[in-house]
Amino acid sequence: MTQKRILLLDTGKEWGGGTNSMFELLKRIDRQRFHVTCLFYHDYPKGKDSSLGRELAKIGIELKLLPQRRQPLWAKLAKELGRGVLVWHKPTRERWVARVEQAWRIRPNVDRLTRELQSGGYDLLYMNNQPRSNIEGYLAAETVGIPVVQHCRIEPVMDAATSRLVNRVARKVIGVSNGVVNALLQAGVEPAKCLPVFNGIDPDQPLPDGQAVRSQYGIGEQEVVFGAVGSLIERKGIRYVLEAASKLNAAKTPFRILLVGDGPQRAELQTLAEQLGVADRVIFTGFQPAPLPFVAAMDVCLLASQSEGLPRVLLEAMLLAKPAIASNVVGSRELVADQQSGLLVPYADSHALFCAMQQLLSEPQRRRQLGEQGRAIVTRQYTIRAYVDGVERVLAAAMEC
Repeated sequence: MTQKRILLLDTGKEWGGGTNSMFELLKRIDRQRFHVTCLFYHDYPKGKDSSLGRELAKIGIELKLLPQRRQPLWAKLAKELGRGVLVWHKPTRERWVARVEQAWRIRPNVDRLTRELQSGGYDLLYMNNQPRSNIEGYLAAETVGIPVVQHCRIEPVMDAATSRLVNRVARKVIGVSNGVVNALLQAGVEPAKCLPVFNGIDPDQPLPDGQAVRSQYGIGEQEVVFGAVGSLIERKGIRYVLEAASKLNAAKTPFRILLVGDGPQRAELQTLAEQLGVADRVIFTGFQPAPLPFVAAMDVCLLASQSEGLPRVLLEAMLLAKPAIASNVVGSRELVADQQSGLLVPYADSHALFCAMQQLLSEPQRRRQLGEQGRAIVTRQYTIRAYVDGVERVLAAAMEC
């Protein structure tokens, strides 16, 4: 069997659930069949004590970096000028901004990626994220003439030009959920190119009990913990969690809000918690490189996001038999069966979120029932082995065409 050389391209800037899922794949991929080299724009940190490069070194994967230059002043001014002059017509305005981006950022990256693909003798370019963040990868692979596989880990945002590029260059586009695949199809990607490979989790891994985390933060035995894991950014909807908590403040059953993660919205959210009168109930843990013990400390997992792919935190919560309350959006609604393994609420509806939290706050038996049904679903349908096997099949088939 001839070992195939794969370049994995990722343009991301921070560690998240998609990074964790990528690592689970890289730890288990068949190295006799596939030799993977990672090319990232940023060697971003994993908490305070590690980084992408260090974590890849631990599993024997080479990391190459493609540092990005800062946006030049002329590009910034050109975009602002175009937005001002073309304020009357959004499509024309967006095309103008795209041309400026093409000139200062995308085209130079295409040239650098082309040189890397040619010098490395790669058989395939495998891109992590969504198509619109990987434009330069498509163009470079097209120049060199090697196949492309896109792994779309979140509901994509695509315009017609991006869809045409994907249809022209990609061999396959993996969606982490049926919802992501449907979004790709609705954006105009050819059906023959799209297929789902669900994210997975190891059902046989040792599971923590969460007591150490509860003790660390002084959480009482009788307190019900509603927790969320993820970057503190607008898309994650943490403001709605805090608003719901403020409405829950009068409940007789004591509760805490455990927010696991960090991000640019942290200070704003801490201020909001004070304004809403729930600061004493909210725990900001910061980024945690090993979030599973924190999920184990929760009684209910919250995911109030605007969009998802197939969220890893829900897989972890379900494996730990924790019920979930999630926004009724792509990815989340595929995992959470409403009223069976958790509760679904409209995105950005803090009152609906409050009602769902109130429902589970005082019903421990209901929480256990939902959690156990969730565990049965994830161990049956979303295993890590099925995830890795599915991706390996796509990669191999793309190089055989």
